[in-house]
Amino acid sequence: MLRLDDIASHEELFGWTGRLLSQVIEPLGRGERAQYTPYDWHTRRFGPPRALPPAPVILIEGVGAGRRALRPHLAHLLWMEVPREVAWARGRSRDGEEQREFWAGWVRAEQRHFADDSSRPFADLLVRQCQEGYEVVHGPAGTVGSDHDVTYGDGPSAVC
Repeated sequence: MLRLDDIASHEELFGWTGRLLSQVIEPLGRGERAQYTPYDWHTRRFGPPRALPPAPVILIEGVGAGRRALRPHLAHLLWMEVPREVAWARGRSRDGEEQREFWAGWVRAEQRHFADDSSRPFADLLVRQCQEGYEVVHGPAGTVGSDHDVTYGDGPSAVC
């Protein structure tokens, strides 16, 4: 699994596509081991290189994983149905007061990102957190047709 938190940085919240392609996706696409330099959000520096061996499935987790430039390389796109405010509150809680200023900028950057490059309409599956566990349903990309409604935004649909 690759977390996009390891690829992004304070300076490149969403400007990391080229680095992800060259360090990870292209080598894995050739059946080679990928090597990337994970970012340390506390020291604000990239750390030592980390290897990612080729595997039948590589999960890329994080905001921006379904962006336009990456979709041709994805076998499937899963969208986690979480209201933005809930996701942002979880992030703020995880990162604490130390990253409070960062989160103000992150919220604006994420809103701009999805306004310019929406991901949810291209999701093969939607994953919804329920009272107990998760529900997985077909996403907009798997249901588009004349007899289906499609939500073109990145907000969540009905909850469990």
